[in-house]
Amino acid sequence: MPALTPSYDQLQVFLAVVDEGSFSAAARSLKRAQSAVTYAIQKLEEQLDVRLFDRAAYRPALTEAGRALLPRARLVADEMQALRSHADAIAAGAEPELRLVVDAMFPMDRLVEALRLVSARFPFSPPRIYVDSMGAAAELVLNGVCAIGLLLEFSSSFEQLQRDKLIDIAMIPVAAPIHPLGGAESPVSIEELRPHVQLVLSDRSGLSGDRDYGVYSTRTWRIADLGAKHAMLKAGLGWGSLPAHLVAEDLANGRLRRIQILDEAGLSEAVRLPLCSAFRRDRPPGPAGRHLLAHLSVASAAAAMEG
Repeated sequence: MPALTPSYDQLQVFLAVVDEGSFSAAARSLKRAQSAVTYAIQKLEEQLDVRLFDRAAYRPALTEAGRALLPRARLVADEMQALRSHADAIAAGAEPELRLVVDAMFPMDRLVEALRLVSARFPFSPPRIYVDSMGAAAELVLNGVCAIGLLLEFSSSFEQLQRDKLIDIAMIPVAAPIHPLGGAESPVSIEELRPHVQLVLSDRSGLSGDRDYGVYSTRTWRIADLGAKHAMLKAGLGWGSLPAHLVAEDLANGRLRRIQILDEAGLSEAVRLPLCSAFRRDRPPGPAGRHLLAHLSVASAAAAMEG
């Protein structure tokens, strides 16, 4: 006959006797009769085929086998409790996994703080985070891969999505110091920009169509990855615009230089792109997702007031 597996209850009793120091104290802690505690330990010893306690003294003392098995018993009991808590959280409606996609333009420091708070409150809804750009990011929400998207507004304008404005990001035109535009000491006209290669972030999904923002050059390189565009700009392969938060350090240490652009109205201001949160109207997020969105909304409103 195969040996029976110890139950979670038996492990709890074993640990209570160890922690309380006696069978009687464990019985009081567990609100059980002492005979029930004694019986549970006897059955556990029979199932493990070892003696866990030496009962010869006034207080039960762990045997050598008991001391050896104690750390593993605590580990198993902790995992069993985690399993029960996890199941309770799912039964209460918490997401088994919080899937979200973040547009590469989104300031990650804001998301990090939100995730810190959400994970503390919903430890059993671990995040799975995708980073993509433009329509490719929106596509992951539309097709149900992700419950929530932090997206560019212009690339997420679909009836299926519920959207809420979060922040605007400033796009700064930059070039490396070795590039002719990066070395310019005075503002540059749009006509002077046209002959130079402009690095433009493209939408690999095609959902955003052919809409371009801030494209002035007649020669463009289309790149579907913001990190690659950033690296190419620092290498002097062209000029282009990047989010202000992404290039702040590069501008401070001289790896990139801001291009001042003159248009018909004078010195051109930075193009500002709105970003929003989004989810499918027919698939609203669960409690962890709602908590994340609420925090991002409050943090964005506070930042706007400070700005």
